[in-house]
Amino acid sequence: MITIIDLGISNIKSITRGFITHGFEVKVTLDPEAVVKASSLVLPGVGAFPRAMDILKKNNLDEAIHEYVKSGRPLLGVCLGMQLLFSESEEHTLTRGLGIIDGRVVKFPDDRPVPHMGWNEVVQVKESPLFRGIKNRADFYFVHSYYVEVVEPGVEIAYSDHYGRFTAAVQKGNVFGTQFHPEKSQDWGLKLLKNFALLTEEEAQR
Repeated sequence: MITIIDLGISNIKSITRGFITHGFEVKVTLDPEAVVKASSLVLPGVGAFPRAMDILKKNNLDEAIHEYVKSGRPLLGVCLGMQLLFSESEEHTLTRGLGIIDGRVVKFPDDRPVPHMGWNEVVQVKESPLFRGIKNRADFYFVHSYYVEVVEPGVEIAYSDHYGRFTAAVQKGNVFGTQFHPEKSQDWGLKLLKNFALLTEEEAQR
């Protein structure tokens, strides 16, 4: 069962369909108790960082996510969902994030067009179960104006380029994040979602 947190600020139909396509059951929720009990958790997001954090806190989902992560079960943050995993963001105002990974969310420099939108090559720099069976330098779909400056060493597993290198995917133990949208990235994106979903089954077999 894949549990998807619905912050109400993004269309999650595509990512839900991406898991269902591979035969996985999906539960969409805003209930912190369901988050804590989830076997596999996805935090998607589109929109502004401060508003997303406000929704998480008002629904006690920030605490629930931290408790879930301690369990060792897999978590995937997508786009804004990945950014929320980090320490803070400068979007609109300085806002504290979930602080699961050390780093800051910053806006692309003024000399780069924003939003960065479209297909971009993703270069894998470390082995990760998230990219199992996915060729290096495969194209994935991006839509974002902010990116993550990772402070914590060894967390970046892939990068891309938008008039300069930026982090495209991260992994810290059981916590994963993609700046791109796998649910909009056709075959390679669906493969990545399947890889993530299978992590729970692999963990159960250990």
